[in-house]
Amino acid sequence: MNKIVADATTAIHDIQDGATIMLGGFGLCGIPENCIRALADKNVKELTCISNNAGVDEFGLGILLKTRQIKKMMSSYVGENAEFERQLLNGELEVDLIPQGTLATRIQMAGMGIPAFFTPAGYGTEIAQGKEVRVFNGKHYLMEHALHADFAIVKAWKGDPAGNLLFRKTTRNFSTSMAKAGTITIAEVEELVPLGALDPDQIHVAGIYVHRIFQGNQYEKRIEKRTVQIK
Repeated sequence: MNKIVADATTAIHDIQDGATIMLGGFGLCGIPENCIRALADKNVKELTCISNNAGVDEFGLGILLKTRQIKKMMSSYVGENAEFERQLLNGELEVDLIPQGTLATRIQMAGMGIPAFFTPAGYGTEIAQGKEVRVFNGKHYLMEHALHADFAIVKAWKGDPAGNLLFRKTTRNFSTSMAKAGTITIAEVEELVPLGALDPDQIHVAGIYVHRIFQGNQYEKRIEKRTVQIK
């Protein structure tokens, strides 16, 4: 089955106001740059965005924050973004801060069809407010629910027409789980290869999880914080 679409604009054509979207990547590494730009151009509003981080000013999800398209952020790290901080402190943005391991597991559970799980992370803190607590072997655990999304958008290194994906290094961190947790999964890739070109033993996400795929372009691949030592 050929799942190739022309470009990012075509891939996100049915994302409407109020949608819940997962966006892959780790920091600025492996984020779906083309789809983020397309979402900005489409000007969809009231989005709930699930991502490891909130980007930086003028890049990544920072673009959608600047244009006020995001209603709620669900993340584990939100530093390096002054506009995010401003909106949060002024009550203009809903924020659900989630421990990184809990965020990753909630996404994984959605892909596995498991509705909830128990974790000790966050017990005794504000994170525990309103959540069921149980004791196992004398230790307190919070019940966390699986995290689904209307759309999961990821960026891979290589992909084929069937939607099979191959990631490079840390770019697979959240993306491989997110690809399995969206009702519709969209993949942008640096290189679109013919069917059969990917070694089956190397594929990180099977095409059965991916609904649309396209070859992206003009990737900046920014580094969140560049440190230079002068001797």
